Amino acid sequence: MSQSVVIVGAGQAAAQMVQSLRSEGFEGTLTVIGEEPYLPYQRPPLSKAYLAGELAYERLYIRPAEFYTEAKAALMLGVRATRIDRGAKVVHTTKGEVPYDTLVMATGSRVRHLTADGKDVPGIKYLRGIDDVKQLQPFLKEGARFVIIGAGYIGLEVAAVAKKRGASVTVLEAMPRVMMRTAAPQISEFYEAEHKKHGVVIHTGAKVDGIETRGQALVVHSSAGDIEADVVIAGVGILPNVELAKEAGLKVENGIVVDEFGHTSDPAIYAVGDCADLPCMHSPTNRARLESVQNAIDQSKHAAMAICGKSKPYTDVPWFWSDQYDLKLQIAGLASAQDQLVLRGDPAARSFAVFRLRDGAIVGVEAVNAAPEYMMGRRLIAARAKVAPERLADRAIPMKEMGA
Repeated sequence: MSQSVVIVGAGQAAAQMVQSLRSEGFEGTLTVIGEEPYLPYQRPPLSKAYLAGELAYERLYIRPAEFYTEAKAALMLGVRATRIDRGAKVVHTTKGEVPYDTLVMATGSRVRHLTADGKDVPGIKYLRGIDDVKQLQPFLKEGARFVIIGAGYIGLEVAAVAKKRGASVTVLEAMPRVMMRTAAPQISEFYEAEHKKHGVVIHTGAKVDGIETRGQALVVHSSAGDIEADVVIAGVGILPNVELAKEAGLKVENGIVVDEFGHTSDPAIYAVGDCADLPCMHSPTNRARLESVQNAIDQSKHAAMAICGKSKPYTDVPWFWSDQYDLKLQIAGLASAQDQLVLRGDPAARSFAVFRLRDGAIVGVEAVNAAPEYMMGRRLIAARAKVAPERLADRAIPMKEMGA
């Protein structure tokens, strides 16, 4: 078994690796290298409860400082890894060299930046870390003017928080509908209507041509017109942090390429979380890069088992969630444009689900305030169950009977 494990990255995946390695019996030295000065923390609340001021700062931490002390894990925070020497098995950092027997790449992802003219003017904000939230919170007040570019989870979650605080909110989305990459048309239509009910202005199919300052304000030039704002928030996706791996000669495609145990093309190096391109039986292409807490946790558990000589393939069903207003959207499985969609329930009742079928088998569920559909849906996806569409659509039949 390895005598030393070094984890590059200090997010959800890193925290899970520390816990899982120790629980699986790893007794060697553990070192975590993180660029931010914070203990590993949760990112989902940043655009929800933490942004809204409803969650204390300390509750963001995945584990308290005492956990890492008790786990005998050395934390190198505020330290950047600059190079990996695979031959010498050394990570070069801004604070010196760190040797390893096994290296875990948990480098996560970063925001994708705007490319429009004026993309660098002051006042354009992104939301990925604690410091980003600190910059945004002063704008959350009555009468503030928000323009949000991108109607994915982050953009719409921020829109909901800002609107609840009395701000004026306009959302510009380049795609024909909101959350188009991850949600069925019925879900998109429902959420767009909900936001509009709360007073959010949404323009879909809207191209941003440029951004400029005008006095104290920002002006966003778009195909939907010129819109003035006090703050512009860009939520246009994320990019995996793969540069270190690529420079070290590891195989990189959509992310750092790994097998079902988390091994990269170097047997001494693993990759987990947002940065990993992994085999995925739930994807139409059989591979995926999963941007979710669930994947960071579950993939890390499996990689830790492999490091400890207890290899078990990672085949868990991917799942995601989003909180907007009083609505909880829970998604399991991965979408394909060719999926057959089955609506269960009435969106007007604000509790419904859309199931995805592929070759007759249930491969996905998107549930709005519908916990039974979501929970049973995950089991049916894992089982590759085949259920007649008319049966799925009939809410008179309890979900617990769908597996019968």
